[in-house]
Amino acid sequence: MKIKDMELYIHIPFCRKKCNYCDFCSFPSSKGQVEAYIAQLESEIRAWGESLPGRKISTVFIGGGTPSLLNAGQIRHLMQTVRDSFQVEKKAEITMEANPGTVSFDRLKGYLEAGVSRLSFGLQSMQEEELQYLGRIHSREDFLSGFEAARAAGFQNISVDLMSGIPKQTMESFEDTLRKTAKLGPEHISAYSLIIEDGTPFAEDENLEELLPSEEDDVRMYEMTEKILEEYGYHKYEISNYSKPGYECRHNLGYWSRIPYLGVGLNAASYLEEKRFQQTESMKEYLDQKNFLRYFEEARPLSWEEQVEEFMFLGLRRTAGVKETEFEECFGRSMESVYGPVIEKAEKGGWIKRNPDQIALTQQGILFSNQVLSEFLLSE
Repeated sequence: MKIKDMELYIHIPFCRKKCNYCDFCSFPSSKGQVEAYIAQLESEIRAWGESLPGRKISTVFIGGGTPSLLNAGQIRHLMQTVRDSFQVEKKAEITMEANPGTVSFDRLKGYLEAGVSRLSFGLQSMQEEELQYLGRIHSREDFLSGFEAARAAGFQNISVDLMSGIPKQTMESFEDTLRKTAKLGPEHISAYSLIIEDGTPFAEDENLEELLPSEEDDVRMYEMTEKILEEYGYHKYEISNYSKPGYECRHNLGYWSRIPYLGVGLNAASYLEEKRFQQTESMKEYLDQKNFLRYFEEARPLSWEEQVEEFMFLGLRRTAGVKETEFEECFGRSMESVYGPVIEKAEKGGWIKRNPDQIALTQQGILFSNQVLSEFLLSE
């Protein structure tokens, strides 16, 4: 393989209790299953290290599930396996997701000593009633004590996930959540709108719709998020992500920039050598797996058209947008020759703004991003 630099995603599927909105690959587990999974996960990491010798890892993201269910010793051993298998940059960004209901000072201190440099707390809301409706296992006080413990442990780069469009949420309650979170001063805040996914308890709740904020309020919440967070020194660098200067999530920026990444663990997705592929979501199949490269070997490379579409879809999520010179370097054609009429239509509609060598979504374009981005499909 020709990959030189890449990112690494490690999936930990375990959680104490699945949230009412969650359709991720996650579930409760036994101690024995966790230990068997970690052993297999480390085998997969070593196998990829042998197939990608000398490859440099710029970022690591340990996601879930609830990775903070693992103790510090398990995370330390996992990260040592990564370092033994790959060249990890000296200043690599190493992020770990944490549920506020599962952390303590000692555990957080251990994560930091294991090499985790960035902590991502899944708060979602500061309102107890909203947390309960979401099915979260933590309270507001759990988060506040967890955040304080993370600072005391030495974490200087903390991200907090928030959610709008929650059942029973109001403009006032969401503003309260935004301001209380921002006053704590995390370096990064991700603010997502709730999506009702098939197969979740929310999707099966016949009374849910009447409890959700209106579409108008959902839009107002999005607009309010940027306005309020700006007051506290955050800037929006992607449709749903805000940071203090210099604290943008490098792992996610790499994803939106089509930097190659390897995903290991149950159901983890990867992007290597213009191939997109995914691990099995069957725990039994995963634990029995011998050929960890099987899904890579079976995947077909993306077509030229698919690569072009991804360049636009992912790049336009960033507030900086996409560069026309970079497009031409990647694909051997000018952006104008491929998308001229589409760009002209979107510009006239007020959906995109065009600067020398660059196009980006406007605020209106962001609000209707799904519709705007669909215009850049080449296969239709």
